[in-house]
Amino acid sequence: MFDRELVKGSTSLILLQLLNEKEMYGYQLVKEMEEKSGNVLQVKEGTLYPALHKLEQKGYVEAYWQEQEKGPARKYYRITEEGRDILTHKTKEWNSFVNMIQGFIGR
Repeated sequence: MFDRELVKGSTSLILLQLLNEKEMYGYQLVKEMEEKSGNVLQVKEGTLYPALHKLEQKGYVEAYWQEQEKGPARKYYRITEEGRDILTHKTKEWNSFVNMIQGFIGR
């Protein structure tokens, strides 16, 4: 398990990247995070939904309800054009940060 602050600082980047691939609902996002991290990254609802809400407030993602054949409607999230722009910027920023840290700890 990773330090909580590391996860908190990277959650929005991960969410934007996943939503850039396809529209998803909350539980689906959690499962994708687990799967793509080899079950190392396990995000709780208390982390996920506030992060999604913050991205929605900034206009980077938007939510919509979709009816299901079985069960209640699900709230899906999709990335916006502004979200794609910030994803590009944040990805470059993240890569620069990782390179800088690598300079300190060695390769």
